[in-house]
Amino acid sequence: MNKLEQAREIINKVDAEMAVLFEKRMKAAEMVAEYKRENGLSILDTSREAEIIKKNSEYIEDKAIREYYVEFLKDTMSISRAYQSRLNEGVRVAYNGVPGAYAYIASKKLFPEGKPVSYNDFTSAYEAVEKGECDVAVLPIENSYAGDVGTVMDLIFSGSLYVNQVIDLPIIHNLMAPSGATLQSIKKVVSHPQALSQCADFIKKHGYESEAFSNTAVSAQYVKEQNDITIGAIASDETASIFGLEILESNINTSRSNTTRFAVFSRSQNNMSDSKSKMNDHFILTFTVKNEAGALAKTLDIIGAHGFNMRNLRSRPMKELLWSYYFYIEADGNINTRDGKEMLRILGATCDKLKLAGTYKTQDIK
Repeated sequence: MNKLEQAREIINKVDAEMAVLFEKRMKAAEMVAEYKRENGLSILDTSREAEIIKKNSEYIEDKAIREYYVEFLKDTMSISRAYQSRLNEGVRVAYNGVPGAYAYIASKKLFPEGKPVSYNDFTSAYEAVEKGECDVAVLPIENSYAGDVGTVMDLIFSGSLYVNQVIDLPIIHNLMAPSGATLQSIKKVVSHPQALSQCADFIKKHGYESEAFSNTAVSAQYVKEQNDITIGAIASDETASIFGLEILESNINTSRSNTTRFAVFSRSQNNMSDSKSKMNDHFILTFTVKNEAGALAKTLDIIGAHGFNMRNLRSRPMKELLWSYYFYIEADGNINTRDGKEMLRILGATCDKLKLAGTYKTQDIK
């Protein structure tokens, strides 16, 4: 047997072993897909994939071969994602608005394999998941320009769903109109009140009238139906594409750092593993405190004493109790560590009402 025959015999044997391992790996991918569907997680997890590549590439001693193994891992994970996407095809994603709205765009980025389902308001989209009509809901929780979304924060406090994922979606407003329109022909612009506010300098500069609509995409739909070169809409470039409108000028925001944070809500809580690393791990707590001096300060001290850094703290009025408030906290760290579990135990005895409303990892979704 010559070298070529020997090499082919080795390759055939390895391929047979790899086929068994590949099938085993893909069966595990089925379990991953099922967990992600139940917990409202998107298929792509960039931080997890980067961690796997770094760790597994170290198994290869030959540095020349290692770089090819990295590509092998990337291809394997890409195949795994494709299989998970096929398994989870048909995930029903509730959102507020119509196709082309920023919530719709966020939904498609998070769940490209899913089926977006439109609802008229935040509460209806949220309740659709509670009732089982949809698998997940994608709702805004905060805008860097306009602040927090009170209705959604109230749902986080009072509802039964959990936040298992959060992304930042840059909001880029564009002026769009029917074919043939120009900046000079436009007399009036229509959009959501926040979009009009965020583009106020541009509107004033051109002397346009403005009219508020319930949604940026709804305003674009209106402009499409009117087919009037004197009326323009302010919305995203994806919205222009959906409704066949031409963008007359891009990025007309007064602020260039306009971003909306969207959260994914599902019926199951994502219990992240108990690891020492706190990188990119975050959690959300909502709670009420006893009506006595120092109660809030005591609660915050407990969180800090267990090594967790608060990213933000907000208070919201409780509708059923006059002049009573609940508090919303987002903090860095893994709540499932020993410190986290101990902190929750102590907070449970200190607070009148305590809810671990969500756990999530920071990741980039393009």
